[in-house]
Amino acid sequence: MKILITGGAGFIGCHVVREFLQQFPSAQIYNLDKLTYAGNLENLRDVEHHPNYHFIKGDICDEVFINELFEEVRFDAVIHLAAESHVDRSITDPLAFAKTNILGTMVLLNAFKNSWKDNSEGKRFYHISTDEVYGTLGETGLFTETTSYAPNSPYSASKASSDHFVRAYGETYGLPVVISNCSNNYGQHQFPEKLIPLFINNIIENKPLPVYGDGNYTRDWLYVVDHAKAIALIFKEGKNKETYNIGGFNEWKNIDLVKELCQQMDEKLGRPKGTSEKLITFVKDRPGHDLRYAIDASKINKELGWKPSVTFEEGLSITIDWYLNNKDWLRNVTSGEYQNYYASTYKFRT
Repeated sequence: MKILITGGAGFIGCHVVREFLQQFPSAQIYNLDKLTYAGNLENLRDVEHHPNYHFIKGDICDEVFINELFEEVRFDAVIHLAAESHVDRSITDPLAFAKTNILGTMVLLNAFKNSWKDNSEGKRFYHISTDEVYGTLGETGLFTETTSYAPNSPYSASKASSDHFVRAYGETYGLPVVISNCSNNYGQHQFPEKLIPLFINNIIENKPLPVYGDGNYTRDWLYVVDHAKAIALIFKEGKNKETYNIGGFNEWKNIDLVKELCQQMDEKLGRPKGTSEKLITFVKDRPGHDLRYAIDASKINKELGWKPSVTFEEGLSITIDWYLNNKDWLRNVTSGEYQNYYASTYKFRT
């Protein structure tokens, strides 16, 4: 089996690559990544020489390149993770998100369709999406697989559109597609523009911790290793044309999460209790900020037997330890030096 993972050098993608190398030892795993600011091949140093692992540098929006790649390799499956994913960046440059998340997904779908035409038995196109496509919740309720889409940011709108195209290709062309929508991921190798690694780095450097609004926005947090295991499980056992919501059963208000992070950081750094909390700084809210996300993950639990392996406090502790033990990685990422790594390590097609 030849499995293409798009965005495999990114935060979630690198964990999925590792999981698939472990779960499918006889498969050939191809990692396709454009290596933009969030794609970091240092994330995969431990598997870069694995005999079943192949890296390809390329852009999912390049139709000619993608079609040639599919014709050459004849992939049996696609795990589609490549996406622009930062809400703040989408507000600044929405067209970039539309291009990558919508057009890029369509280019892949077309290549998959043309590659297998009417003989797609045993094949699978698996699209990974976000809970943000559902919009926002009040103080009660949960997102289910049948919740109506109501995206509120250019990022979530672009992901909602890509979800619809995947579903449409399944219905119109009979492609074997499956979709999952996940809650906020955290864990090792996350680019420090996102809340948890950003705040870990800022605490290390005694910089302010910028909290939007009053800090009462609520999110469900999913440990990235648990997400990768869920993806592998859905890939193996999920039903075609189905959607699966993957959540961590961990709802936290932002301010409570930050205080938990500050407490653990003070303990691990040997600082007096309350030191890091003094760095909290409330800043102007961003436009269209969703109040609350919360996923009902009972479907994947009941049908496939998946559930998170760690509590949030446990996963956060593991995450903090990783960043404290990998300060060179953090330094390379924040300085931009990581972008030079692949040039001296890989030979790839362009």
